[in-house]
Amino acid sequence: MTDRKDELAANLAKVERRIADACAAAGRGRDEVTLIVVTKTYPATDVRILAELGVRHVAENRDQDAAPKAAACMDLPLTWHFVGQLQTNKVRSVVSYADFVQSVDRSKLVTALSKEAVRAGRELGCLIQVALDAGESERGERGGVAPGGIEELAGLVAQAPGLRLGGLMTVAPLTGEYAGRERAAFGRLMDLSTDLRRSHPAATMVSAGMSADLEQAVAAGATHVRVGSAVLGVRPRLG
Repeated sequence: MTDRKDELAANLAKVERRIADACAAAGRGRDEVTLIVVTKTYPATDVRILAELGVRHVAENRDQDAAPKAAACMDLPLTWHFVGQLQTNKVRSVVSYADFVQSVDRSKLVTALSKEAVRAGRELGCLIQVALDAGESERGERGGVAPGGIEELAGLVAQAPGLRLGGLMTVAPLTGEYAGRERAAFGRLMDLSTDLRRSHPAATMVSAGMSADLEQAVAAGATHVRVGSAVLGVRPRLG
């Protein structure tokens, strides 16, 4: 366990330096960017080590992995983010442990999240996932609502009992006009965030950037970066 803690501490220090350097280059304070460590496929023991090392935000993308892990770590001072595509039949479980759902992309999901948040007596932070590879009325390849659908969906979240509109999230698209242009994609997300805050001033979160492109996200103005492999390593494929 000591070896693993040393490994995670070294990786975390490298990521922290990258974020600090990116903030300095962008003229931003380090405290303007929150690191979320994506712990998918890794065990609860790693989450505990990360908490010991000062990590306070963790993310998961599959409920079947996240639910038992969150239960095993419920004594830790962590904020849990759900970042994967979410089916409505998993909403009750996700609402039981997640503090934020970053992948809200359709009205049916808003309704389900609201119902379960009220039932659980919780307030759930919600980010609208924006698909920059989608047409004006389509969904993205990896989930998300097209830019043209943000305002309507944000209004639904803002009015829904038990939900709080946090802001926007995106994943750098693999297809379309922003493919391979992460800096431009994240810049577009920031423009959309500015538009959203005109009608929802408290929706200040902008979640963008992962292990490979966190610098571009920080440069664009992201408030949260979601980093997995750069902290935890790359697990060998099964089979």
